[in-house]
Order: sequence, then C-alpha cells, then structure tokens
Amino acid sequence: MSAITAQDINKLRQATGAGMMDCRKALTETNGDFEGAIDWLRKQGQKVAAKRSDREAKEGVIIAKTSTDNKSGFIVCIACETDFVSKNAEFVAFAQSIADAAVANNVKSVEELNAVSINGNTVADMINDKLAAIGEKISVAKFERIDAPYVASYIHGAYRMGVLVALTAEAAELGKDLAMQIAAMNPVAVDAESVPAETVARERAIIIDTMKEDPKMAGKPEEMIAKIAEGKIAAFFKEQTLLAQSFVKDGSKTVGEHVKSVGDIKVTEFKRVALG
Repeated sequence: MSAITAQDINKLRQATGAGMMDCRKALTETNGDFEGAIDWLRKQGQKVAAKRSDREAKEGVIIAKTSTDNKSGFIVCIACETDFVSKNAEFVAFAQSIADAAVANNVKSVEELNAVSINGNTVADMINDKLAAIGEKISVAKFERIDAPYVASYIHGAYRMGVLVALTAEAAELGKDLAMQIAAMNPVAVDAESVPAETVARERAIIIDTMKEDPKMAGKPEEMIAKIAEGKIAAFFKEQTLLAQSFVKDGSKTVGEHVKSVGDIKVTEFKRVALG
C-alpha cells in the first residue's frame, strides 16, 4: 500500500467535511482508495454528502449563458486560487468575455474554447497573460454545454454557481424556476430512470452494509434486509431526483407536478457547476 500523505487526508477532508483523524483512518482502511474512503466514512455514520455530478472548483468565476435563440447553453468556470481575485470586477469581466466567446463561437469543449481568438489573442494566451499579471494559477477549469429546443440558464451566488436546464419547449419562467430548484436542492438526475446504474448500486451497497452492521438488524433474514434497502432506495430517488423533489416555491406539489401544470413540456437534462 502506498503511504497516506497529508495531502491525501486534506483532499478527503475537503471533499467530505469529515475530521482529519477519521479521514486518515478511512484512507488506511481502504488502502488509499479515495472513493472507497468516502463510502467507508458513510458506512461509519459520518455525515458525508453523497458524491454529486456537479463539477466543483475551489475559487473562480462561473458564467452560465445561452445562445440568442436559447437552443444552446454554456457554463464556463474560470478558476483562480483566491476569492480576493474571483471577487475582483476586472476578473469577473475577464471571465465574462471568455464565456461570451464560447457562445459566439459555438464551442463544444475546453480545447476549442482555449483556441478561440478574442481581439487577436487566443483564450489560452489571454489566460497566461492574466496569470503573469496577478500571480495566481488561472485556467478554464470547467466547461459544460447543453443543446435542446429550449435551454434556460441561471447564475447563483455572485458567480459561484451556474445551472443549465434543457426543456422540450420554450418556457422561460419554468426554466428559471427549475434552475433555481437545481441550484438549491442539487439533485443527482432528472428522474429515477436517469440515475446512473453505478450510483444506484453504490447507494444500495452502502445501505445494506450499514444495516448489516446495525445490532438491531442482527439475525434478520437477507430477504428482509433487501426489502428495507429497496424502500430506502425509493426514498433516495424521491429526495435526490429533480422531478420527485418537493417544489421549493410550493411545497404542496412535486417538481414533476409543477412541470405538468405548465403544459406539455419535459425536462430532458440539466447541468450544475459549483465552486467548492
């Protein structure tokens, strides 16, 4: 087994919020496997959030924008090292110019975006120049894109989070409401069918292992444990998938019920990028 370093422990601590000693033990018990250590902490009853698909960066500026016809949406995260830089109006404007270039050039990847020219300079060169000027590491840390009949965008918390929502028809108010829901509640998928099989399997394994270690479940038949686990998985879907969640603006109905009340519209996809 490779040695567990202080950097490994700190990385796990930042990702989970667990204590330093608990992180050290988790990494030791799992032979340094980062994902396994997260699961180990959860099985020990630590209040560790399930791993999300939203992309994270330590500091920076996140811009979410759509094309003029609202058929394409873009999220660009320009990362830096400190919030002193990220809160600077000039740096925000710099990030905005790069996001504008992503939309104007209809880019599809970070590589394409770095090669885009703005006033005769590529984005990659502009970033290098900015790095030299302020003395912090800067990069296009994250890039997301959605294409759909209608895409809504939302920026939350002084450029600390960006959300895109894809709909099958134009519905500006609904798109905004859904984007705010996603920002607040951080669902893992649109609905139960959209949750990756590996996520479901991982959640089920954690639930079953936790129950087996519970003294109250000692001697219980496997069939009973499996049945209880499926009930907990159903609760997971209700809490962690967008359409099954309670609608933040009206808790008397689910998001899915609200979408149906608006019209013949479906939510097909979303992206959520947040700073750490």
